[in-house]
Amino acid sequence: MIANETLKDVIVSQRAALESMDPGTSREQETTIHTSFALAITGVRRCGKSTFLHQLLKRQKKAYYLNLEDPRLDGFDLSDFHRTEEIMRELHGPGGTYFFDEIQAVAKWEMFIRYLVDRKENVVVTGSNASLLSREFGTKLTGRHLQTEIFPFSYKEFLALKKMTPSITTFEEYLNNGGFPEYIKQENPEILQELLSDVVMKDIAIRFSIKNTSILKKMAIHLTSNVGKEFSYNSVRHMLGIKSVQSVIDYMHYFENAYLLFTVPRFSYSYKQQQINPKKAYSIDNGFARNNSASFSKDKGKMLENAVFLALRRKHKDIFYYQEKTECDFIIKEHEKITTAIQVCHDLNDGTRDREISGLIAALEEFDLDEGLILTYSQEDEFLIEGKKIIVKPVWKWLSAI
Repeated sequence: MIANETLKDVIVSQRAALESMDPGTSREQETTIHTSFALAITGVRRCGKSTFLHQLLKRQKKAYYLNLEDPRLDGFDLSDFHRTEEIMRELHGPGGTYFFDEIQAVAKWEMFIRYLVDRKENVVVTGSNASLLSREFGTKLTGRHLQTEIFPFSYKEFLALKKMTPSITTFEEYLNNGGFPEYIKQENPEILQELLSDVVMKDIAIRFSIKNTSILKKMAIHLTSNVGKEFSYNSVRHMLGIKSVQSVIDYMHYFENAYLLFTVPRFSYSYKQQQINPKKAYSIDNGFARNNSASFSKDKGKMLENAVFLALRRKHKDIFYYQEKTECDFIIKEHEKITTAIQVCHDLNDGTRDREISGLIAALEEFDLDEGLILTYSQEDEFLIEGKKIIVKPVWKWLSAI
């Protein structure tokens, strides 16, 4: 329990700090706060969730704000919420929108949020752990919540921050540095190295009582170093000497819930087969992967592929790779139908052209699509093969247009 005087000091000082903050770069997400719904802003640590929350807050006529990771609030529990609400109303009057930053820091927080929602209050929360939010919102706020995911900066957001224009030169910088705002500004590798440790320790190890944090970190680095490559849970178990396959499955689940890594399944019409088939892993950010893996930056094709995946993941949840006799990197399902097939390679040359095109053509034929896309570092072209239109486009031009 926190003393009333401390609560008031924290609320006042946080609000003062908020008012003096740089408003930051506007994000691409269009988000509306709805009465009687709690809006959850989720994403990996340090990707800009708090800045996005501040931008939403400044649009409100009246708002209340509390960052629950403030060290002065150590020991804050469920009972403190009601006294916090009273102090907020005393300071700012009734009728404001409630903003709670990093709400996962408080046990049973969802009970108070449900209380506010039932009163038809406007509520916005942020959290670093997707599982925490989705599971607890799902059980406590069924049908009464909306969710917005925030990722590190997209290429267009990166350009806005740096006040630059689209080009192969600016894209090369984005491809290497990624989109974490703090790292873009300072380019200090320790920022992204500490981020890995924070996610592994605070969002995963402590929360799920994992004692062997060394193997957890090794698995994160191993998968980050091998983005776009097929893996099975059993192969990871053998590679890293993990005792059980179930532990590997659990760790991967934790990585995804903390937005550290994502898995892409091989497409199958059978959901059960999708679960059995090998998967591919992708990193939350190219700069993050480059600064936590010695091998990631050596493969420019994989860096391009990871950048393309992140752009797709910002807009789509159902992403697969296709593999039969040949392979296509990404296929997108929308409304129960495959609508898009994309191949990614650094360049189309004598050694790669036939493989990349045949994989894309196979996917187009499988899903009865007329047009496919090959994304490259700098090549641009358009041609017909077997009645299918193939568009070749540089990744930077594609990112600038979507």
